[in-house]
Parts: sequence; structure tokens; C-alpha cells
Amino acid sequence: QVQFVESGGGLVQSGGSQRLSCSASQSSFTINYSNWYRQAPGKKRELVASIGRDNSTTYSDSVKGRFTISRNNAKNTMFLQMDGLKPDDTAIYYCYINGQYWGQGIQVTVSS
Repeated sequence: QVQFVESGGGLVQSGGSQRLSCSASQSSFTINYSNWYRQAPGKKRELVASIGRDNSTTYSDSVKGRFTISRNNAKNTMFLQMDGLKPDDTAIYYCYINGQYWGQGIQVTVSS
């Protein structure tokens, strides 16, 4: 069964940037559409960004203008570029692929 491995998280100062990646374990897998979610301590998991089959993108109001979702179909990898990070962005970030597969989650911590 295909799995998705996330990378790129960690600790960053407020105002800094990070780039998350989510890669399929099988090279033959096709990412049609995908999302990034996040879950902060004590809060529900929320949708952050989406990218469709036609590369159309949508963002939550809380990250619009700061985050950018993209993908590399040749490498079966999707990305989340996060700029202007704030302490409120601290959460575990998850990729969600084709409405079926979740990544394992990766911690992003933004210090003030």
C-alpha cells in the first residue's frame, strides 16, 4: 500500500519560512488532488491549502498570502511553502492525498 512521507518541519522563529514536502512511497502513484491540514494542540484538524488536478489552489483565510501549495508530478511530491510564519501556525501538519491517504504528520513550531 502506498505511503506518504512528510519532511521539512521543525522549529523556526516568527517571521521565518519553512517548506514542507510530502512524497509518495511508490513512483507509479499519481497524485490527482491534495490538501494540507494542520492540528494545533487542543484544536480540531483544519484545512490549510488545496491543489486540484488542474493545479487550481485554495487557501484558508488564516494563511492566504503567506503559504503556497504546489506539486511536482514527476516526483510524486507535493509542497507547502510557508512564509511569514506566526506562533499561531504552530501545529502538526498533514498531507492528504486523493481524498484517501494521510501523511504521518510533521511538527512545525514557530517561536515568538
